[in-house]
Amino acid sequence: MATVLITGANRGIGLELARAYATGGDRVFAACRKRAEAKALNALAAGSNGAVSVHALDVADGASVAALAKSLAGVPIDVLINNAGVNGGPRQSLSDTDFDAWTDALAIMTIGPFRVVQALLPNLEAASAAKVMTVTSQLGASTWPFGGSYAYASAKAGVNSVMRALALDLKSKGIVVSLVHPGWVKTDMGGAGADITPQDSAAGIHKVIAGLALETTGTFYKWNGDIHPW
Repeated sequence: MATVLITGANRGIGLELARAYATGGDRVFAACRKRAEAKALNALAAGSNGAVSVHALDVADGASVAALAKSLAGVPIDVLINNAGVNGGPRQSLSDTDFDAWTDALAIMTIGPFRVVQALLPNLEAASAAKVMTVTSQLGASTWPFGGSYAYASAKAGVNSVMRALALDLKSKGIVVSLVHPGWVKTDMGGAGADITPQDSAAGIHKVIAGLALETTGTFYKWNGDIHPW
């Protein structure tokens, strides 16, 4: 049985990852910003026989991250999934840009995952062969052939760079760090016209995480296990 912590677990891919790990017999710490409003996640936890617990966490708030780390002091974490994210707001064009939303996107999706890893590093070190997976996007790769989406794309490009650096820094500690593009998913962010369901994406990511190895730390995957070009 593994102990898994998932950020942004209240809906979409994060919720389905929590469900997948709990169904597989693992212990899940499911974190989200507004715990009281996470109805689907709370229902999952209530019916999980203790496998899932819900925790308040705002990854952009240092005090919130520190409080979670304090509550989990001494608990080994085998898998940390950085999934919390935002879309960066509707104004991300060259002619109309919401800079406050852009700042929030960077705080949540670039700095936030690093902050969480840093705070929970003792928990990861206490586990055997811990794994850190960050949900990113193809928009954060230099191979993405379209413009626009400045806030979202830059935040994801930033976290790609951060996680590649962490992969190098944490390799000597035996901690694997990787990234995954979840696909174009039918969520509030992806829209109803997307290609795959959250269940499909979560199942793929779950399988990718299971296969992570220290020898390939720092790799950027697609949800189906293929390597994503940077």
